[in-house]
Amino acid sequence: MPEDHDWEAYKVPPTRTPVVESTTSVPNPVTFVHTVFSYVIDAPVTFVREWIERQQAKNKFYYYHQKFRRVPDLSECLEGDYLCFFEAEAQWRRDRLVDQQIVEIVRERLGACNQREGPNHLQNCAKEVELLKQVTKAYQDRYGDLGYHGTARTCLMKQKHRMMEERKAKATEQS
Repeated sequence: MPEDHDWEAYKVPPTRTPVVESTTSVPNPVTFVHTVFSYVIDAPVTFVREWIERQQAKNKFYYYHQKFRRVPDLSECLEGDYLCFFEAEAQWRRDRLVDQQIVEIVRERLGACNQREGPNHLQNCAKEVELLKQVTKAYQDRYGDLGYHGTARTCLMKQKHRMMEERKAKATEQS
């Protein structure tokens, strides 16, 4: 039906109940309560909320882009500097979480490529397979065999032992 109705063509049937006109001298209590609520409670709260939103709009803070400053590695901490040990441990845990997410994202990309390419995934997803191999090897080299309760100290010791093994292997090859 068009917006501007042709009232002669589309006649509205008459209503059976007449419209009641309120002609009392006493105001409606619902209207009075609504008006009081609007001015006493709603208006101040709305004003404060809009003022806070204006202040927050001036300097936006994106919590999901929080950047932590890099702290010294555990190997750079002085002996007995427990605050440095704690910060290095926290930094290591954040790095481990980031590396876990990187591995998961690359794995999801490979799964999406396999799903998209279907039977041709072996040749069309070779780049993603190679990237996943590199990422998982790097993650295993750094965090593998540490277990759930791994710490920055055990990770550092693991890297030290791996470096010593590489030096021994290089020395035996040269002699």
